[in-house]
Amino acid sequence: MLRLFRVLGRLRACRHWTKITELSARLSSTKAAPRFRRMDYQDAVCTLNTLQTNASALEQVKRERGHPELQLQAMRGFLQRAGLKLDLCIVCFLHSLFSSPHLVQVRERIRINGQPIGKELFTKYFWQVYCRLEETKDAHGGSMPAYFRFLTILAFHIFLQEKVDLAVFEVGIGGAYDCTNIIRRPWVCGISSLGIDHTSILGDTIEKIAWQKGGIFKPGVPAFTVKQPDGPKKVLQERAEEIGCSLSVCPDLEKYQSEGSLRLGLAGHHQRSNASLALQLSHTWLQRHFLTDPASSSPVEFSGVSPAPAFQPSPAMIKGLAETEWPGRNQTLKHGPVTYFLDGAHTTRSMQACVRWFNEIAPQHERNAGGPVVRVLLFNATGERDCGAMLKLLVPCFFDFAVFCPNITEAIATCNADQQNFNVSVENMLTRCLDNQQSWRVLNGQEEKPEAELLIGGGLPLVAERHRDTLVFPCILSALQWISQGRDSVLSDPNKCVIPVKPSINAKAALLREAVNIHVLITGSLHLVGGALKHLDPALNS
Repeated sequence: MLRLFRVLGRLRACRHWTKITELSARLSSTKAAPRFRRMDYQDAVCTLNTLQTNASALEQVKRERGHPELQLQAMRGFLQRAGLKLDLCIVCFLHSLFSSPHLVQVRERIRINGQPIGKELFTKYFWQVYCRLEETKDAHGGSMPAYFRFLTILAFHIFLQEKVDLAVFEVGIGGAYDCTNIIRRPWVCGISSLGIDHTSILGDTIEKIAWQKGGIFKPGVPAFTVKQPDGPKKVLQERAEEIGCSLSVCPDLEKYQSEGSLRLGLAGHHQRSNASLALQLSHTWLQRHFLTDPASSSPVEFSGVSPAPAFQPSPAMIKGLAETEWPGRNQTLKHGPVTYFLDGAHTTRSMQACVRWFNEIAPQHERNAGGPVVRVLLFNATGERDCGAMLKLLVPCFFDFAVFCPNITEAIATCNADQQNFNVSVENMLTRCLDNQQSWRVLNGQEEKPEAELLIGGGLPLVAERHRDTLVFPCILSALQWISQGRDSVLSDPNKCVIPVKPSINAKAALLREAVNIHVLITGSLHLVGGALKHLDPALNS
């Protein structure tokens, strides 16, 4: 919060200045919980968070951007300082429909046998790596790895120490220059459906982005992708030819030989191509790693883009597809009369998939409601995302309320360091919410009303139109509490702080109180979805 007030001076010309200062004062009025004095899990996460704003680390990343050899050289240097020698079975998997920050706890980023590593394990290995790098930094110009680089090094260390049989690594951003791209010879590589994201780093066209993604290909290592538009498909083909590897396109899921259709545990039509890619990656690794025929593991050279053959999935594969769970992606949570539809879509392409899923599943629930149903959108987006384009896709869903809030889990400071993000200032988050609110009004043909009634005393504004109300809340919890109107027993936990709302604003929620069911779509940001799940699914905190 101190950092917030240092930069307020240059924001006085901002059109949302008064609104921002009102909420900032409210957020800063609470006292932060004291740090634990022993070196426990929270200490580890707090220390990890300092790497988000480590000036030297960020400057190093900036210098190296666009120079792959410098980036990979730096990453190998950090691994050497940490005492790591990479001798893992690796599958490089680039999944671009969603990026994958953690939803609730940072431990979710590193999993063994499908489960996040325990707090004790995370804490033990974190301090081993951190202290080793800290001890050697003076001999290397005082350098420490930035946040994601550190997590990548930590993951390598944990997988080596725990002696895993196979490590699956998801690329962070792009591919060619990503810090995960230091494995010289993985078993297999895969690229899923491409979309426009991180344009300042990857390029502003789908073809430029495809070039970056194809950077994970390795000489002689088989690569797979799903069906792509002609432009990026051609670029991936050229990259495969340049690097010297085979490239195969995964078949439709219906082509696999199975008794009956393959059932997926994940909702959403787009997950079918992801499932086909997963089948090809796992099948290829099993063939190359376990078959006794030497030819099955020999290098494969480029011979054009070919269709990957469909095969008969094993019972274990069929079971895996059916039982896969992925919180925050096409997820439905029913809490009595309130049903939450959560999807971390944050690009135009992924939002199209989210809208398609919501338009398929929401009517199914509404047909069984037996009375009026109110639809609510809870939205936020961060970074350079095209919020207007995403909101435009959501307009035809016909929401009765559109609610906007920053990715702040609750306005009361807590000791939960897992969801702290020091790269985005509070005032920027609030400005984005207010901009999104105005964009939604314009998209719905509503005029701006300067004489707005205040949502919370000394807080943010509310402009209401009948059945097209738009609201901005200071945090995720306050938004969820207003939307549910006390009808969600999970949110009615007496241990949760309830932010007071003016009676006149509560009166505007009559539609929510009278409806038989409330349907809430939470989307636009994985951080928003994660903050919501922290309150809606307490089991994720344990």
